[in-house]
This record gives sequence, structure tokens and C-alpha cells, in this order.
Amino acid sequence: MKRNRIITEQTQAFTFTRRAFVLGAAQAGVGVVLAGRMAWLSIAQNERYTSLSESNRVQLTLVPPRRGWIIDRAGKPIAINRTTFRVDIIPNQLKDVDAVLGRLSQLLALTADDLDRIRSDLAEAHGFRPVPVVENIDYEHFAAVSVHQPSLPGVAPSSGYGRYYPAGPAVAHLVGYVGPASAADYEKTRDPLLIAPGFKIGKEGLEKTMEKWLRGKPGAKRSEVTAHGKVVRELTTRPEVVGNALQLTIDAGLQRYAAARLGPESASAVVIDTKTGGILAMASMPAYDPNSFSDGISHAEWDFLSGDDHLPLTNKVMQGLYPPGSTVKPMVALALLEAGVDPSQTVVCTGRYRLGNSYFHCWRHGGHGSVDMHRAIAASCDIYFYTMARLVGIDRIAATARMLGMGQEFDLPMPSQRYGTVPDIAWKARRYKGARWATADTLNATIGQGYMLSNPLQLAMMAARIASGTALAPRLIVNKRYPPQGGPLDIAPEHLDIVRQAMSGVINGPYGTGRSGQLNIGDLLMAGKTGTAQVRRITMAMRRAGLTGTEGMPWKYRDHGLFVGFAPVQDPRYAVSVVIEHGLHGAAGAPIARDLITWLYDRKRAEDRLATLEQGWGGTIEQRMARKAAIWAHRNDPKPAAAPPSAEASPPPPPTGEADPE
Repeated sequence: MKRNRIITEQTQAFTFTRRAFVLGAAQAGVGVVLAGRMAWLSIAQNERYTSLSESNRVQLTLVPPRRGWIIDRAGKPIAINRTTFRVDIIPNQLKDVDAVLGRLSQLLALTADDLDRIRSDLAEAHGFRPVPVVENIDYEHFAAVSVHQPSLPGVAPSSGYGRYYPAGPAVAHLVGYVGPASAADYEKTRDPLLIAPGFKIGKEGLEKTMEKWLRGKPGAKRSEVTAHGKVVRELTTRPEVVGNALQLTIDAGLQRYAAARLGPESASAVVIDTKTGGILAMASMPAYDPNSFSDGISHAEWDFLSGDDHLPLTNKVMQGLYPPGSTVKPMVALALLEAGVDPSQTVVCTGRYRLGNSYFHCWRHGGHGSVDMHRAIAASCDIYFYTMARLVGIDRIAATARMLGMGQEFDLPMPSQRYGTVPDIAWKARRYKGARWATADTLNATIGQGYMLSNPLQLAMMAARIASGTALAPRLIVNKRYPPQGGPLDIAPEHLDIVRQAMSGVINGPYGTGRSGQLNIGDLLMAGKTGTAQVRRITMAMRRAGLTGTEGMPWKYRDHGLFVGFAPVQDPRYAVSVVIEHGLHGAAGAPIARDLITWLYDRKRAEDRLATLEQGWGGTIEQRMARKAAIWAHRNDPKPAAAPPSAEASPPPPPTGEADPE
């Protein structure tokens, strides 16, 4: 039989008290947890949630810094900043691509090329990285987009500072250009500045290599905005730190003149101060307009530039490699003198030199007769150098070439330098797995052919070292600490004098190959050396048929024309090199070098000469580029609307060689 439990008042009171205690403890525990959570949120996470709360009404944006100016040696601007208006699209905020692009097309008069580029960029864009729509627009178009911005989600009109290059194509290969950072650039550092609308980094040339110096530090701007992102008022702004100015040894006027004086040729020119090593001009033509690249070029413009056989995208001064041709003969003469060759010793030039069963020919088929070292340099006699170089050997010649800067790497902030080749016995064994050096290799190298290659800067440095007698090194940046310039060359001063006088004979003597380079400025004289470099082998069958020249051949098969020189002959101050791709003969570069030196002494005379030439060429660099682009666009347009500009408006320049072509 089950006993009934007796419940008393005392039992009930005890049970209630125990349950109340447990419930109270549970409530207290929950309260402690809530209090701790509230304390953690309000104290430890205070800054985070304050920022999140603030972002509901305050927008924080980075202010891209203005890049430092690039100026020439006298402080004249080469690359500057100017106020610009732009329109970007923020991919993450974009909703209806077609509707937005359609409206922008109406407001900004976008072309089909523009729309293709924008769609392509949007397809590759990520997150908040802006995609440029247009840059450097006028204020009216900027205002029109700003008024319609509330109905264009993802569209971000803004004003700021854009890069501008006053000389345009004349400085393209020197300074390069700027452009938006790529996704790969952003992934490297995750720097939010790289995706700020309007911010650009250096992409080529000095803009790229000196990026850290030129960039500056960003500022910040806080703005009060509505829920739809419309700015109500500006709160506070932290100014940006402008980048450092970069001063170059370049003379902006000479740089512009050098680029213009090269005319329609595929060519390059370098001018160096032989006292300081400062590079005064470094021009490569044809070129592109860095202002167009900085704004973002179209696919059609890129196809036009990349398909040009004159290579406007290549910096020929640093990246072009050419057989130096006879421009090396003064260097070879120094090697001969140092080896003990008497400069008065003569060689009879009959027009050809026999080596075994083969013949090596002089450029002058009938020969030069009896020549000593002075006349051999002035008249560029190949037979003299074949004969003498065979006596001293290639290793002595190669050592002198390196002493004068051939094949040398220089400390310059220029990307993608190519350094060429100074061949010798050891080089060939390394390069061709033990191959032996042949006497024929020596003969070819002696006249700057065969394995020997150099770039235009090295040719200018060779002329500068012969002129100065020192191991000069090129300088490009004024506000940079360089080691002291090199001391005297390990060459007897009297030997340098012999070669300098012979180089003067090239231009000022009765049988020189560069007489078209005479300055005609009082008693001021220039010394130099012409060079012609073959780009194809002339066979015996071609010689028997009289086909040794390249005039009338397709452009790409014509010989290169080269020239090196310095002025004045007494106490030289400036050295110059000119390389004309497929320019037929070395004398073609002498008038260009003459005008570059003339500009330094008589600017008006040089400018007048250029004005006359440009009339025959069809206008300035920019005018010729625009006409050439229009012709290309017409030829590649499936539905041309009108006749293209006449290609005959810019005929090739008339021959300027007044001496026998080498």
C-alpha cells in the first residue's frame, strides 16, 4: 500500500525558496553575460562600431597625391600636372550596365571604340576598382554627368589633377607615361590608393622607374552624404603630400628640337655634355603621344602603333642594337696606336683585300690608293683597317672598345636597356661552345660588322670619351648622388690627339665622308665619323652584277646610316650620335648632328633650318602623326566615308649627303 506524502506549509516554503534561488541564479548568469557582451561592444569594439555608424552618414575618401614635376636642367617643365575632369564607373555599385552606358553615351558622345573599351575593362575589373569612362573632359560635360548622377548608380564624376607632357611625342621614350594601376599591381600591396578614382602610376620610362620619388602621399576627405550617396557637405580634409620634383640633365628645348629634326625617319639621336656626362637630349622617333596613353588609348590606336614597321613604341636609344659600322674606326685606330702602329705607315687600297680564297671589299670599289691612318679615318678606308687589325688581333681592339663604353651597362633609371656585344676570342668560345675565332671575324669586327652590336647611347659615349679623354659616365638626374666621374683613359694623350684630328678631317678635310656635317659657325669645327651598317649579306654574284648598293631596295633591306661626333674640335664640349635605320649611308646622319650642335650655339639658325625641312615633310611631328593615323584608319575602315588624306602630303626628305656615301 502506497503511503501518501504529507505536504506541509513548511515544505512548500522550502521548495519555493530553492526554485527561486535556481531561477535567480540563472537570471543573474544571463545578466552577467549580457552585461559582459554590452561592455565588450561598448568598450573594446567602440571604435569599430563608431566607424560603422559614422559611415552611414559620413563618407571617407582618399585624395590622390599630385605627382612631382619632371623638369629639365634649367627648370623648364617636361611633365606637369593640370586640373582635369573625369568620369569613372565603380563596378560594385553598377546595376544596369546597358542602361548606364547608354545614358553616358548620350551625355558624353562616346564612340563605339569607347564603349568597347569600357565593356572590356568592366569584364576584367574587380570590386571598387574604378573603370575610367572618359578623362580630361570639359566642364560642361562634367557638369551634365554630375546633374544626372543620382539616376546613374555606379557612375563617379570627379575632378583632380592629371599628368600632362607639353612636348608630347618628343619626350615619350624619355619620360614614358602614367596609367591606372592594374589588378596585379593592387594584389601586390593591397594599397587602397591604387584603386582610388583618378590615381595613376608610372607605366614606362622615368615615370615608372622613379615612381616612389614622384608619387607623394595621399590625403583624405570626409563628406556628409545621404543614404543615396549624395554629398551634403564637406567635413574635414587632410591635404595630400605632393611628390618630389625630378630634375633632369636634359635640355627641354634641345630634346624637342632633336625629335623634330629626325623628321619622318625611323631614327634616334643622343647629345652628351663631355664636361659633366649629362645627357642633354635622348630622342627616339617615331614615337607615341604620352598624353594619349595617360588618358587611355583605344584599341584602334594601339593597333595602329603596334603595327607600324618604324616601331614607335620602341625606345631605340636604349633598346635598339645595330652593327656600328665604320663609326668604330677611330676606336680601332686608338687600339692600333696603343699597340705601337706608326700613324704615318701607309697601306695601298685597291678596293679589295684577300684572305685565303675569299675577298673583303672596301666601300670604294676602285680603292683609295696609298693611305695612312689620318686619311684612312677621314676617307673611311676599309682595306687599311683590315690590314692593320690583322696585325694586332681582336683582343686588343675589344679591350679598347670596352674602355670607350662599347658593350657597357650604364647606371641610368631607364627600363629595358640592351647592351650589345663586343666580341673577342673568349666571347666566341663561350657563345658558340668552343668555336674558334677566325681571322675573318677580326676583319668584320674591325669595320663594325659581324658579331659587334651597340646601341646609340654607347656610340655617343664612345665619342664623348674620345673627346674628353676620360672614362666619362652618362648622367640623367640632377638631384641624385653619383660617384665621381672616371679619371683619364689609359690611352696616351698624343694618340687621342691624332684620332681627334683625323675625325675632324672626316667633316672638314678634302676627302672626308661627312662633309655635309660642316657647322659654318665662324671658326667652330665639328669632328665626327660616318658609318654604314649592312643588314643583309652582299654575295659575290650580287657584286658581279653591280648590286652592292641598297638604293631602290625595300626599306627594311637598306643599310643603316650612323654618325658619331663632337664639337668643338679644340676643347670639346658636346658629343653626339645619330642612327638612321635603313638610312642608306652614314653621311645621312651628319646633317642632323650638325643641326643639333648648331642649336647649342646658334639657335635661330637651327630653328630656321628645321622650319624649312618641316615644310617639305608635311608639317610638325603632331601634324604628320595625325595624318598618318587618319590614313591608317581609312584603310582599315570597312566602310570609308570619304577619301583619305593624301599620303603624298609628306614626301621623304631630299638627299642631304654632299660627300661620297660610305
